[in-house]
Amino acid sequence: MSKVISKAQYEVHTEPVQPLTILSPEGEVVNPDLMPNLSDDQLKELMYRMVFTRTWDERAVNLGRQGRLGFYAPVSGQEASMIGSEYALNKDDFICPGYRDMPQIVWHGLPMYQAFLYSRGHQHGGQIPEDVHVLMPQIIIGAQVLHANGVAMAFKKRGEKRVVITYTGDGGSSEGDFYEALNFAGVFKLPVIFAVQNNRYAITTPFEKQTAALSIAHKAVAAGIHGVQVDGMDVLAVYKAVSDAAERGRNGEGATLLELLTYRFRPHSMADDATKYRTKEEENEWSMKDPLVRFGKFLEKKKLWSEEDTARVKEEAKAAVNEHIKKAENTEKMTVQGLIDSMFESTPQHLEEQKADFN
Repeated sequence: MSKVISKAQYEVHTEPVQPLTILSPEGEVVNPDLMPNLSDDQLKELMYRMVFTRTWDERAVNLGRQGRLGFYAPVSGQEASMIGSEYALNKDDFICPGYRDMPQIVWHGLPMYQAFLYSRGHQHGGQIPEDVHVLMPQIIIGAQVLHANGVAMAFKKRGEKRVVITYTGDGGSSEGDFYEALNFAGVFKLPVIFAVQNNRYAITTPFEKQTAALSIAHKAVAAGIHGVQVDGMDVLAVYKAVSDAAERGRNGEGATLLELLTYRFRPHSMADDATKYRTKEEENEWSMKDPLVRFGKFLEKKKLWSEEDTARVKEEAKAAVNEHIKKAENTEKMTVQGLIDSMFESTPQHLEEQKADFN
């Protein structure tokens, strides 16, 4: 006999949700019961990484304009969702990123110069160190969410207490891969976290035209997994949400879909002109929620951060970017033969013959 879902049951899932928030835009704690148990040093480390990433982003944009980087997707404005989520992981957890998610995999252990090599299209940019648990950023929109399921299934079959996090944007949530991944993860109760950084625009398409659903978080219901909408400009809220999702995954409670409400301050890419589809009023409204300013106010009230600290970190970030871009630029140039050899532990005979054609 089929089970009929009553109107009352249905309406539970058509109500708007309130995003998980811990800090107000003024840096005040508005939900003390949700405050994560972080030491002062950990709080300062979160701020350090956000300031460093903002400075790195500014420098990378300029490097792209100079022709010293290839494709680069700006991240300013999304530091809380990126830094807060990665910081909540263990180092043996796995990250399956999209093309905008370079900060997460660098903070997870990928050397920065390899991130620059990846941007420059160099094969060594994809040679991930053995102890760094990441995939390279996926260019195909949403494809990485399926890869995350494969890694998570391996962890589950091996009985390992590890989780996988994968990132996409609001545009990626409209891809078929996204729904297949949620369904698969729900059926097999996989230890995977789907982090959707909803920055309001899939290149130029406003979120309101992406879906008729009240939120991306609602889409967890159909897959039978846990769904949470999070204030993605609040680094503590992001940390809390990912920590809880990771604990659920390690305890065998299955997957979580997190909708991180955020906003990129720069265009979608260096080839994009955001003034054609975004208004100054909207940008000003979101700038009031700047994750660095917000968290900075919180730390300043606790006497854990100052303008001098910000200035110091900016200088450290500039020096690090300069060091790593020079290392990337001084890496041996690619050759066809070297590319072929890098694909196999032992190059097959038919490819050895093809290599000879390039001598």
